[in-house]
Amino acid sequence: MTDKNEQIPDDIKAMAFEDALKALEEIVTKLESGSVSLEESITIYTRGTWLKRHCEQRLKQAEARIEKITLGKDGEAGLEAFDIE
Repeated sequence: MTDKNEQIPDDIKAMAFEDALKALEEIVTKLESGSVSLEESITIYTRGTWLKRHCEQRLKQAEARIEKITLGKDGEAGLEAFDIE
């Protein structure tokens, strides 16, 4: 298992959300198939943990940037945070 404070590797940090998610899905498929050695399982599980954390961070960043356009009582357009919950 990885420590929460451990740095995500630079190659993962540079990945787009979609690429990281695809890589994570590939790791899950490998682990579920049981076709990898114990040592490789540990290595790719650790990478999967970093990919998951990276995806979560990217989603949080996207949520923080989402805004909605509103119309005030005076008819003026404005922006406010979009609450997705």
